[in-house]
Amino acid sequence: MTKSNTVDWTAQQEAARQRLIARGGKPGLARVDQLAGKSGREILEAMMSGELPYPTMNETMNMALLEVDNGRAVFQGIPLSQHYNPLGTVHGGWFATLLDSALGCAVQTTLPAGRSYTTAELSLNIVRPASHKTGPLRAVGRIIHSGRQIATAEARIEDERGKLYAHATTTCFVFEMSAAT
Repeated sequence: MTKSNTVDWTAQQEAARQRLIARGGKPGLARVDQLAGKSGREILEAMMSGELPYPTMNETMNMALLEVDNGRAVFQGIPLSQHYNPLGTVHGGWFATLLDSALGCAVQTTLPAGRSYTTAELSLNIVRPASHKTGPLRAVGRIIHSGRQIATAEARIEDERGKLYAHATTTCFVFEMSAAT
């Protein structure tokens, strides 16, 4: 990919944010009645359209959910200096949050109405540092297995040229939503 795609990626993230705001989307937590009858994918699509609140941490981490499909979720983040560790590069927690979001939402896209999940295990490898100069980084999560109680997924963070920055796997515990409330 060429450097001009950086502008496209940045513009895509900003367009996603503007679409949320224009349609009344706000950060926060959805009420149980707002989630009732919606599949996991429908919940994510409703968040992306502004119908449901989106996670507040998206603003803190400067990231956005860009795409969902069955068994797939794409998050993008642009690391900022506020995400640095004391050594002057992006903190591992920023990478972990971006990956965990893509992984979990890939799992969520496979869940029927009334089912939810939580991360039980997250394993990640950061293979190169990032900084505010890196530009946008995308985490693409893909389902490996989606069962009644356990789901697994994998994800990679890459830049606009396809350079790998980190990769991860997860195991999620799947449960009835009523068990969580």
